[in-house]
Amino acid sequence: MRARAAFLDRDGVINRAIVRNGKPYSPTRVEEVQILPGVPEALALLKQAKFRLLVVTNQPDIARGTARSSAVDAITDFLMRKLPIDRIYVCPHDASDACACRKPRPGLLLKGADDFAIDLRASFMIGDRWRDIEAGHAVGCETFFIDYGYDERRPDAPDHLVASLAEAASIILSNSSLKDSS
Repeated sequence: MRARAAFLDRDGVINRAIVRNGKPYSPTRVEEVQILPGVPEALALLKQAKFRLLVVTNQPDIARGTARSSAVDAITDFLMRKLPIDRIYVCPHDASDACACRKPRPGLLLKGADDFAIDLRASFMIGDRWRDIEAGHAVGCETFFIDYGYDERRPDAPDHLVASLAEAASIILSNSSLKDSS
């Protein structure tokens, strides 16, 4: 039996994104990380329902030189200690690098699926940006868009529009028998 996963974007889903001029940005230091309300409880419920919790995050500030990889690693370590996450996958590239791992490309999701024997069609992608939704669609995951009204492109046809990870988890858990791969 292949496992099910909740693939989660980091900033805006797990922790608060820093919004400037209507655009979301990543925290640059652990001291700036604020885990969003309801996230620990939602993750605990998903974990209890036997979901793998895999964070997939673009961190282009590493490639741009405005964030150090050691700072991103420190945030990863902090979140792994505080939350029941199985793994955090980081793409350190910028769009111009044309890598396979930067969302909307599905490389991080495919890596997680390979590492944890995930049934992608029985899994979910939860994000707050169009890139998250496209990456989820590319591998056949059901998608959840947390809409903060950012001043940027909106996703095409997310499966669900929600206000938080807690709301997404509630929908997933109430319907999980429909997507159960067992």
